[in-house]
Amino acid sequence: MAKEYQTSDYDFHLPQELIAQYPSETRGTSRLLALNKKTGSLTHTRVQYLPQLIPSGAIMVFNNSRVRKSRIYGTTNDGAEVEFLLLFPEPNADPAEFGLRWRAMASKAKRQKLHKEYLFPQRIKGHITKIFPEGLRTIEFETPVTDSYLNTHGHIPLPPYISREDTKEDASRYQTVYSKEIGSAAAPTAGLHFTEQLLASLDEAGVIRTEVTLHVGLGTFLPVRVENILEHTMHSEDYSITPTTAEIITRGKLEGRPIVAVGTTAVRTLESAWNSDEKCIVRGKRATDIFIYPGYQFKVVDQLFTNFHTPRSSLVMLVSAFASREMILNAYEIGVENRYRFFSYGDAMLIR
Repeated sequence: MAKEYQTSDYDFHLPQELIAQYPSETRGTSRLLALNKKTGSLTHTRVQYLPQLIPSGAIMVFNNSRVRKSRIYGTTNDGAEVEFLLLFPEPNADPAEFGLRWRAMASKAKRQKLHKEYLFPQRIKGHITKIFPEGLRTIEFETPVTDSYLNTHGHIPLPPYISREDTKEDASRYQTVYSKEIGSAAAPTAGLHFTEQLLASLDEAGVIRTEVTLHVGLGTFLPVRVENILEHTMHSEDYSITPTTAEIITRGKLEGRPIVAVGTTAVRTLESAWNSDEKCIVRGKRATDIFIYPGYQFKVVDQLFTNFHTPRSSLVMLVSAFASREMILNAYEIGVENRYRFFSYGDAMLIR
């Protein structure tokens, strides 16, 4: 089996202390490693100098999804505390019943059996009504658990490699400054680097900005658990593209403007929405389970601004498809040697 299709060949050594546990002291000041995918050359710089690196007239595409405060704690009848991560409302539910039933992950999952009951903040009761083969559960509440409730009683769903509880600071720093559409179970982390000042600087540099929405599910960030990556199945995620954004990107491709995706979620959205026959971005709401790995031919995205990703993940495979496995692993090795900070709250890369 070729190296491009072996999960173990996307592993790399990462010292634990390089996994960022907190955001940078000031948003927008993180380090930036720029990779030229044609030559393999690397440049060390800072995120605030990004407007000097993006060509005037390029189109930058941002994911405006907002993270839901979806971690809540319930107590069992015997007093045990159980953490639930509410991933999304159950599909096909009556809109009038929004918030009654959620698809969720649970801590100590094997103990959370069918029909087990829990008591949540404000004395709201819930019980498990279904268990899925992959381990997810449906939990039904006696009173709708809405975003208003979660904003008060929920917690920011920090990823498991951040080994601490969330703080008040995370409520803002684990959101992009341009987030609008609530629905993500994890942040589109490349966007965490941008400030209003940096966005204004991009505008002044002649960069065209537009937005898509993809609600990030945990499947994006999980390690690939099969050795042959061709056997891996991606979780589906919902996305939407407005008519204005579809027109901007379609016209940009026709005019030969560079399309710069901010984050892998923007990449997955754009590549999923491209109609190769009509040579256009398809507007509207859809779902994607696209899995991008080396050998994939990109149809829309020309440059990628992204973070450093976890070993053996579909994300490190995606960026390896964008440059090459060898270039990415070399860049990550250089990043480790130069003490770059990794993952959600870490430093950034620009691949062009």
